Amino acid sequence: MVLDVTERDLLSQLQAKTQRLSLLLEVSQSLSALTDLRELLRFIIRKNRELLRAEASSIILLDKEKNELFFLVADNTEDETERKLLDVRFPADKGVAGWVLQRGEATLIRQAQNDPRFYSQVDERSGFITRSLICVPLKTSQEIIGVMMVLNRIEGEFTEEDLELGQSLSGPIAIAIENVRLYEALKQAQSCLLAENLYLKQEVETRYRFDRIIGESPAIQEVFRLLERVIHSPVSVAIYGETGTGKELIARAIHGHGPRRERIFVAQNCGALPEALLESELFGHVKGAFTGAGTDKKGLFELADGGTIFLDEIGETSPSMQVKLLRVLEEREVRPVGGARSRKVDVRVICATHRDLEQEVREGRFRQDLYYRLNVFPILLPPLRERREDIPILAIHFLKQAADRAKKRIEGISPAALKLLIDYPYPGNVRELQNEIERAVLLADEECRITPDLLSVRIRGTKPPSSSEETAGKRTLRESLEEAERRLIHQALAGVQGNRTQAARTLGLTRQALQQKLRKYEIS
Repeated sequence: MVLDVTERDLLSQLQAKTQRLSLLLEVSQSLSALTDLRELLRFIIRKNRELLRAEASSIILLDKEKNELFFLVADNTEDETERKLLDVRFPADKGVAGWVLQRGEATLIRQAQNDPRFYSQVDERSGFITRSLICVPLKTSQEIIGVMMVLNRIEGEFTEEDLELGQSLSGPIAIAIENVRLYEALKQAQSCLLAENLYLKQEVETRYRFDRIIGESPAIQEVFRLLERVIHSPVSVAIYGETGTGKELIARAIHGHGPRRERIFVAQNCGALPEALLESELFGHVKGAFTGAGTDKKGLFELADGGTIFLDEIGETSPSMQVKLLRVLEEREVRPVGGARSRKVDVRVICATHRDLEQEVREGRFRQDLYYRLNVFPILLPPLRERREDIPILAIHFLKQAADRAKKRIEGISPAALKLLIDYPYPGNVRELQNEIERAVLLADEECRITPDLLSVRIRGTKPPSSSEETAGKRTLRESLEEAERRLIHQALAGVQGNRTQAARTLGLTRQALQQKLRKYEIS
């Protein structure tokens, strides 16, 4: 009989040890599988509570900044108590948890209410009644980060073996908390880095990639600064500048980098159409509104709904058209030509003109109320002659574009040609420079540089000579001979596809003599 009891006790102890080893194994396996801190810890303390047949279990961590202890997770047979515990905070030097935290020693208390270390306010706030407990420190390699507590054994009392189990679990729990904290910190840092990279990318795009707007001069940098201010604002923008300064590029940049960039951008030159056609183009028309209106047609304002409409040369509009535009801007709705009903539109309006609208208002040619509606944020584009330092950058940019289109390899622009380009006043501004470079690329031979002779007469600063001017002695004999020699060399090179040896033979020169003349006339 005694033997049977002993065997049963041994079997019971063996089963308990097996269960505890299984728990440790399960916990160890879970550490590598779970990355959510609370999910991981809730799993561990629930298993621990079930194994020790306790009423509650919790993980309490230290908040260093506030020097407080708080319940990170709690597992309780009563859900309401568990919810209340998660709201509890108390001083880090209070209670059994504070004592264990400070000393780094595990403790087992069989009569909690009689222990001087017991802090009753936690029970008072949660409604839980603590009778007995196990409390073990959670130690990492560097510090104690909190404690694990198991409360109220349902049957019997906590044993030293229960305390040992808690201590066995505390190490993996502390490591798990530390690892997950590091993981979460890494995720947060990565998220911050991605956000910062996105911001920097947007900053770089905003500052340096405004849709082919090229330049480093102070004048164009001021334009960039204004663009940065206005792209994310819904206000109307008025762009002022001479012909060819890039007003539409600026408008497209504002749209392309702003909140409406996913929607349509439409442009209309207000000076290119008669008033009747312009009205139909902007506002649309209904079937039968006029001869030839066989179907309904949406206007550009409707097409641009949610996006941006660019009204170029707004200063060319008639007084009656100005009234209609003002109504659209004030009421945010358009009425098609011949239509009886208006249609709501949400459109950002950007306008441009080469005129001084303020002067036009003073002289009565432009409505003052429309001017104030359009001129909320003015941007003045400098003429190219006022930012000559940008001409080399622009010239090289246009050279690469033109060479790619022509499928030619051009070696660059000679210093003499570049000086002529810089010195020219450009009444047609950037557009004129672009056209000049495209023309020079078409005239240039493969693998040659752009030289002065490939530039137009207006860039070189000379007029095409007439026979009467030459005979009247407007040019010296030497100049005439040099011009004739230059033309002969060009013709000879063109006739032999640029082969200099054959060209020299055609001209009756040695190759060395031809090379000297090529350098003299800067012919590539």
